[in-house]
Amino acid sequence: MADAEVPGGPPKEILEETAAAFALLASPVRLRILWTLSRGESDVARIADLVGGALSTVSQHLSALGRSGLVGSRRDGRRHVYFVDDPGVIAVVRDMTDLLATRTATRPPPAPPTGPRHRDPGPP
Repeated sequence: MADAEVPGGPPKEILEETAAAFALLASPVRLRILWTLSRGESDVARIADLVGGALSTVSQHLSALGRSGLVGSRRDGRRHVYFVDDPGVIAVVRDMTDLLATRTATRPPPAPPTGPRHRDPGPP
């Protein structure tokens, strides 16, 4: 059943690519990198500074995002400059972020615990 096509839906291969893209975006660091690059291109040192990550870690995330085609790069003298290669990805991330922010803002506060309270008798 897991390999079945959804009637009227996209082909199985497209759903698999979509799942892989969402898995790639499941990292908060990668989302912060994309948000940073959505404001304009930048080199790895500046991105690392803006997202609060180690240079080597951010570089690895940029490589993964680059292999997937979400982020592109070009040489500018001795440095690599990174940019969002597919602005549609930013729109998807923004839509999901807005949806979740709206849900959080409209969610009622959690109810206080019910039932008897256990009191700590303190030290013996």
